[in-house]
Amino acid sequence: MAKTQSANRSSLPIEYYREEDGRWLADIPALPGVTAYGRTRKQATAAVQALALRLIADRLEHGEAVPIGSWRARDGRISCSPIMTASLSDLPQ
Repeated sequence: MAKTQSANRSSLPIEYYREEDGRWLADIPALPGVTAYGRTRKQATAAVQALALRLIADRLEHGEAVPIGSWRARDGRISCSPIMTASLSDLPQ
């Protein structure tokens, strides 16, 4: 399985793996368990970004720590700037 990575210092890197059967696997190491398959790299990217956003929303709903900032999905990246962690109780009311 071949591995590639998309990197930028202001966002969460997505690592890509190509399976022998041609499927793509996208993984965000900074968010354990956030891994998704796709028939194409683009489909795997969309799936892993959607999963990451769901995980972040779930953590916020349950008062768990999450990276906060200005989130957006673009070019195979989920961007958050500045990167820091906070729980829902830390956010301004």
